[in-house]
Amino acid sequence: MAEPTPITSSTPESPNPEPSSTPLPLTSHETALALLPPPSARPRLDRLRALYDAACPKWPPHINLLYPFVRPEQLTDAVERISAALRSEGESEGVQVALDKVGVFERAKRENTIFLSCSDDEGVARLRGRVLRALGGEEGKGRKFQMHLTMGQSEDAAAAPHKFLVEKVGRVPRVEWTAREMAVLVRERTEGGSVMRLWGTVGVDGTVRREEGALGGFYEEGDRGEDGDGAERDTLQSGLPYYFEEETERWVPFRPGDIDMEEEARSTLSVASYNVLAEFEWPASEARYPLIVKNILAENAEADVLVLQEVTDGFLAHLLGDAQIRDAYPFCSHGPPTQDDIEPLPNYLNIVVLSKLAFDWEYVSFRRKHKGAVVARFEDVGRSIDGTFLPVVVGAVHLSHGLTDGAVAAKKTDIKRITGYLAETYPDHPWILAGDFNVTTSSASIDAALKKKTISDLSATHLASLDKMFTDLSLDDAWSKAAAADGSESDDGSEEVEGEQGATWDPTANGLAAAMAAGGGNLRAQRYDRILVRGEGFLAVSKFNMFGFLTEPSAGTDVSDQFASDHWGIRCTMKLVSTEAKVDAPSDEIASLIVPVHLHKAPGALAQPGSVKSALVSLDIIPSPSEASRRERALDLLKRVLLDTNSSPTPKPALIITPVGSQSLGIWTAASDLDVLCIGPFSTSTFFSLATQRLRRAAAIHPIRILRRVRAHTGTMLELSLDGIKTDLQYAPATTIAETWPAALQTPPQDPLWSLPAQTLSKLRPARETTYLLASLPCLSAFRDAHRLLRAWARARGIYAARFGLLSGIQLTLMLARVQKMVPRGTSVEDLVATFFSHYADFPWQNHAVFDPGFHRVRLPYTRTVREPMAVLGYFPPALNTAAAASKYSARTVAEEIKRARDKILEGGLKTWGELVEQGVGEFLKGYKTFVRLEVQCWGAGAGRASQFLGWVESRCVGLLVDMQRRVPAVGGRMWPGRFVSKEEESGAKQGEEGEEGAGEFRGCYLVGLEKGEEGMGREEMQIALGALKGVLGRFEAQMRGDEKYFDSRSCWLSAEVVNRGELGELEVDRREWGEYTPGEEEDESDEEEEEEQAGSGTGSDGDDSWEKDRKKRSKKGGKQPIAAVDLRADKTKKFRTAADAMNRIRWDPGLDSTEYLVGYEDRFTGAQEKDLGAWKTEQTDEEFIPQHRILYFKRKTDGLIVWDRRTRFDKLFGNAA
Repeated sequence: MAEPTPITSSTPESPNPEPSSTPLPLTSHETALALLPPPSARPRLDRLRALYDAACPKWPPHINLLYPFVRPEQLTDAVERISAALRSEGESEGVQVALDKVGVFERAKRENTIFLSCSDDEGVARLRGRVLRALGGEEGKGRKFQMHLTMGQSEDAAAAPHKFLVEKVGRVPRVEWTAREMAVLVRERTEGGSVMRLWGTVGVDGTVRREEGALGGFYEEGDRGEDGDGAERDTLQSGLPYYFEEETERWVPFRPGDIDMEEEARSTLSVASYNVLAEFEWPASEARYPLIVKNILAENAEADVLVLQEVTDGFLAHLLGDAQIRDAYPFCSHGPPTQDDIEPLPNYLNIVVLSKLAFDWEYVSFRRKHKGAVVARFEDVGRSIDGTFLPVVVGAVHLSHGLTDGAVAAKKTDIKRITGYLAETYPDHPWILAGDFNVTTSSASIDAALKKKTISDLSATHLASLDKMFTDLSLDDAWSKAAAADGSESDDGSEEVEGEQGATWDPTANGLAAAMAAGGGNLRAQRYDRILVRGEGFLAVSKFNMFGFLTEPSAGTDVSDQFASDHWGIRCTMKLVSTEAKVDAPSDEIASLIVPVHLHKAPGALAQPGSVKSALVSLDIIPSPSEASRRERALDLLKRVLLDTNSSPTPKPALIITPVGSQSLGIWTAASDLDVLCIGPFSTSTFFSLATQRLRRAAAIHPIRILRRVRAHTGTMLELSLDGIKTDLQYAPATTIAETWPAALQTPPQDPLWSLPAQTLSKLRPARETTYLLASLPCLSAFRDAHRLLRAWARARGIYAARFGLLSGIQLTLMLARVQKMVPRGTSVEDLVATFFSHYADFPWQNHAVFDPGFHRVRLPYTRTVREPMAVLGYFPPALNTAAAASKYSARTVAEEIKRARDKILEGGLKTWGELVEQGVGEFLKGYKTFVRLEVQCWGAGAGRASQFLGWVESRCVGLLVDMQRRVPAVGGRMWPGRFVSKEEESGAKQGEEGEEGAGEFRGCYLVGLEKGEEGMGREEMQIALGALKGVLGRFEAQMRGDEKYFDSRSCWLSAEVVNRGELGELEVDRREWGEYTPGEEEDESDEEEEEEQAGSGTGSDGDDSWEKDRKKRSKKGGKQPIAAVDLRADKTKKFRTAADAMNRIRWDPGLDSTEYLVGYEDRFTGAQEKDLGAWKTEQTDEEFIPQHRILYFKRKTDGLIVWDRRTRFDKLFGNAA
């Protein structure tokens, strides 16, 4: 469209111009004055107009104010009058238009008009009246202006097609805009007819703009080639697929390019096709819908891709409203039309594609207006040629029905169109062409049609040539291929009429097909539905079957003979034979480390579909929509406060704020913390100081509380309460990551982008791992349900507590993800849980690690030590083993509980999955005769100090267990991950809480159940072991009491002793929450700045101005000045890299072999020493831990080359010379 230029009236303006005394006649159909929707809204309207409005594309979507309008030669005069009148009134605000209801202009004979209009059209009517008066006219007597935007026409207002169309137009989502100008349209005559073009516009404030040069058009010029055999992509009807978002319980658009959906290695691909038979009477009956869904969900219909034909708005809404359908097929080409922001399906009969796999799709138009094909492209499945990945393409078709010359010709033309399009657009891709071809196959039907002369010999020849056409295109008929492999072309070996074998539409066996055939006289069985495969050496047909045979009693009878559709469904399973399979297969080294996963079916009642979901509902584990909304509001509040959007309207925030952990994976529960990661260009101290300042300021008007600031070896964290939701706020100083977010998450681990300090990498790791998991998990809904059940089980059984060396959320996630990726796709959540227990119950924990072979394909960048009894490996550095804190005791406890759960499932005694989630604390207290009791008391120090003391004790428990297993191997033990109090103490605590007294007082204990670690121990050996154990407990007591930072004998006490069960008394688990601090009770700062604050990514000068202003304010008040950090990737001469950086570079750079390097360090007693880098310990809890500030140099073994030296500040690894 040409750029409009403003013009002005040649008539001088007057303060109150009067309309001309000569009215302009409004009689010309060559011009019009109209309101046009904004360009962004036109496709939504044109998708229906293109099919139902005869005026499309001659007219754009429009609301006529005046039509007929003035003659073309009078346009300038008319526009000047309108402009002068509008300017004199001085109203510059636009007119609000909201198309929110449907209406009909009924004609007595034919061609009713269906339109959209506004519930409130007074503004449009008032504008029209002003324009009429300016032209010297007035509203016609007896005629009231009806604002409308025409969407289509129909013939008979009493007929079903008319009512269906009115319903469809009524489903168009609300279209709303502010009309600030009126369009002047002029008809342009052409050889093929006429089209309305834009002459100019008149603003509601009187501004006039004219089109320069040629009049502006609204649609691209060009012939669609409807008279030829070519086909093209219909950009108007093509769209994005949808997926169901569980948190909002809405279908939302999915863009495959947003997330790299990395698909795990698969061996098969299954495609199914089903014509569901639409209802053609108004109102449409929904009686068959549940039976159709039941057939689709049947085991013999389960597929990776499902192609449906004759889908209507009502049926699609019913289908996508079914939870089992959403679980089975999370992706769909179209969304439910009943959702207020989703458009109706374009046609009455539509093709819809559902899939387990992500895909994008396009619509290919055929010759007839309402016919076309949906072409879906699956980026996760395909073959590679010379490094180019060619995804599998599925073409879904529904060809014209009928056995006439015209119908046969249309079928042949449409087949040539779709195959020609695929050959041109996807020449080397594997194809699958599936759907209802409506090609008559019965020789008896063809012979009868020839005798009746309903088809010619030429048409019969065309029908016979279709199979050859498919063969010439290398398209294999899946039914024929599978039947040939079975050695039979017939289902039962009986003598059948040629062309009726494998029939998918059979009026002799299907009552619905018989009813449909009664009117047309076609009573022979036909193989209408087909799946054609062009494998290109990648797809090989292996199985073929039909489905749709489930029935229900016919109305008024007891006979179960009512089928769901008049067609049988068909399904084809193909083997994937990749010529480059070895490239993606794990290496021999990895293959030797893989513990295979074997699918284990859930037994008995546990195998019932939906039984896991029912258990989660009964246990009240699944969050409600209101809880999800509350969390979204809390996260939004945190973003607003940290970014200070109210006072600093910066267009590009300096911070990235994103949820991580269970929240981002969608596996959270109401009891889960909200984990939030911030990424930015500031130093850690600056961020947390200013964040604390803003949060405290916002707490005056928002439900925000700062509970405490935690400083640990992993970095700093703020614990917050946002509207009652416990929130952990972490920060990673990484300028480049923030600037390239979220694209940075798609870069490989070896990219220089990730050359960051270990502490920063550890902060970023949850976001990286979440991104990979979301992209690679086969079925998120099944994973989420299984994870929630497993976590509830682990909590109840006392093995879910990372601080005690037991399972954590990330370990459960990694273990479950590995199982789901290694079992067949489409495995139900019930079978997934059963397989999880059966696999890990027999897992060789001592000599094998849990890892994802789909990610670690070449080698494991991890060396296991003898001190790690359990290894559950993550995906990204710096610390791969997420179970490094596990002791032999905790590892054995986890393994025993998994075996116990496996055995209970196999016994078949469980009626529901909820019975598996039984509390284990009672069994723990009764299952041991002897315990180690860690008795703790605190008083008079406040709730914050008490919580700090208890947290410190719990953090040292893992060390005690490790010491016990090393010094007293003859004794085994299990620690319960919780505090015990006497029942009297608990009762008193509750009374104290109610009275707000004694809130900081606690008296309770931690228990370790003891048992013989070795069978056949004698009494004397046991006495020796108990003596050694008492020595361990004595040393533990002395170490704890000697820590002056946390232990104050004036307000707390701790003792460790061995007791018998009878000495425990009546105990119960302490349910009080001790994790809350007040802002004034933060932990003390350490003497030194954390290493991450010297190794940040730089204080970016292009950051958020408000952060810089706040920093300057703090500086004036005498606050600490943040240390300026430098981005070493930008200039590698500004700073000498730390020992941690050098160590990480050697360990994680694929070009360096860490086993070839030594660490030189200063020993406090013997001076300079050397140690293999692989033996260097970085965990502070490890006995061999050495602080990194004692590292002197790193040296290569082979030639003695020093690659990093602290004293001379020499760094060959990064090139930073002093």
